[in-house]
Amino acid sequence: MSLVKLHIKGISYSQTQNGAYALILNEAEGDRQLPIVIGAFEAQSIAIALEKEIKPPRPLTHDLFKSFADRFDIVVKQVIIHKLVDGVFFSSIICERDKIEEIIDARTSDAIALAIRFQAPIFTYKNILDKAGIYLNINPAENEDMEDSDAILSEPETFGATEDLDVQSDSYSRHSIKELYDQLEAAVQNEDYEKAAKIRDAISKKES
Repeated sequence: MSLVKLHIKGISYSQTQNGAYALILNEAEGDRQLPIVIGAFEAQSIAIALEKEIKPPRPLTHDLFKSFADRFDIVVKQVIIHKLVDGVFFSSIICERDKIEEIIDARTSDAIALAIRFQAPIFTYKNILDKAGIYLNINPAENEDMEDSDAILSEPETFGATEDLDVQSDSYSRHSIKELYDQLEAAVQNEDYEKAAKIRDAISKKES
């Protein structure tokens, strides 16, 4: 079976499941997207790994695993989403140590959180993407009949979303760069990483 490379498109809040998020993966050479429902902790961990400037004051579980692996020269080479059963995705982490390759089963959310930290590619099999992949925002007029089935992804509240920044832009614009950096540090110390990401984006706008 042929493998399809995936990129992380973003994380959206689920409108149908309280406390759940949808991790959106996009095929590298195509328009299909693969939504995977994950928990709040995993969503936070993935979001932090994607935000390079945000460093938590204490290592998260996936950061600890990365430090442990580095200490013992274990490298994550790639992640493969290899199975889909009753809406649940199963993944494998391909690791290497001393030129010996090992395959470890993992939850997809954990596997992707580690893949980001190791800068490892993410793949799935073509038959899984054919089964679970969807087209989003390609031509709204042609996809009106998909709105009900894709409700989890409609009007998402995404980490660092443009509409969220617009709502808070006025309040952030009144602060100096130094004040924003102080707020950023406080948000990180309080482990409010979503707020930290928004402040970081506001700082980028002011400094541009």
